[in-house]
Amino acid sequence: MIRTSAAAEKLATTETVEAYKDLGNLERDFWSMKAEDTGLRPIYHYLENRVRAHVLLCMLATYLTWHLRQVLAPLTFTDNQKPAREDPVIPARRSAAAAKDTAKVTPDKLPVRGYQELIAHLATLTRNTASFAGQRLEKLSAPTPEQRRVFELLGKPIPLRLDVA
Repeated sequence: MIRTSAAAEKLATTETVEAYKDLGNLERDFWSMKAEDTGLRPIYHYLENRVRAHVLLCMLATYLTWHLRQVLAPLTFTDNQKPAREDPVIPARRSAAAAKDTAKVTPDKLPVRGYQELIAHLATLTRNTASFAGQRLEKLSAPTPEQRRVFELLGKPIPLRLDVA
């Protein structure tokens, strides 16, 4: 723990409560990162460069997941517009944008899903390759409106073919 001046270490009551609640969020996010989002399992490395590489990959995967959760929030149950609270002890209120939670649809009339469920749905966008009489045919499955919206939110077109280096 890094030591600073005694005055800098003291928090006001509200700041203390907020810091404590943030600790719970941090623990939940760390567990989610390792178990749900990235599916990372314990890996036992003994060489320093391998440990550093493993930690780097974990952090990159965590950042990518965090970024995707932020960008895909309009299609998930995430409430990114939470109203500010004057007192951190009182229960949090939901924003007007959280109405999608009860309606289970977005303002665009697309179904609202959990993040993991949305990623699983995105995985159903497939490309099939068939070879017949020396000809190779590639066919992309028809994207659903949700899958189209995901690529719009990412600012990327749906790739029509794979470019393998």
